[in-house]
Amino acid sequence: MYKRLLVLHFPPDITDKPIVCILSRDFNLCFNILKAEILSGREGYMVLELSGEKRDVQDGLRFLKAHGIKVKPVEREIRKNNEKCVHCGACTGICPTQALYMDRNTWEVNFDVTKCTACEFCVPVCPVRAMEIKFSRDNILQ
Repeated sequence: MYKRLLVLHFPPDITDKPIVCILSRDFNLCFNILKAEILSGREGYMVLELSGEKRDVQDGLRFLKAHGIKVKPVEREIRKNNEKCVHCGACTGICPTQALYMDRNTWEVNFDVTKCTACEFCVPVCPVRAMEIKFSRDNILQ
């Protein structure tokens, strides 16, 4: 089973189409919608875990791109700004996947983007806003 954790950016003219249904039906893919904000006639985004046979996932991604949907891996849409981070560790206690963790030797907060599910729990607890999310509603509507 091949899995991809992705952020899909929907243009306004496709937000009323049953895209996820088509991925499931026509490409034999399983999906887990982790987060979404999609309104008819407006830009939107979805954080989606797709799984299936590797070829089916690749075909499904080609389908999405052919319909004007921008597809990016989650790790390209979320990051820890090391210049802002003061390594207080507030984010490590709230991170459900332990993608944010304290290095006990250096006492610095590290970020393992491969474990991140883009839940965004870390964003409001960070006092200096070191976690940056590109797909949030505010960033899309700008």
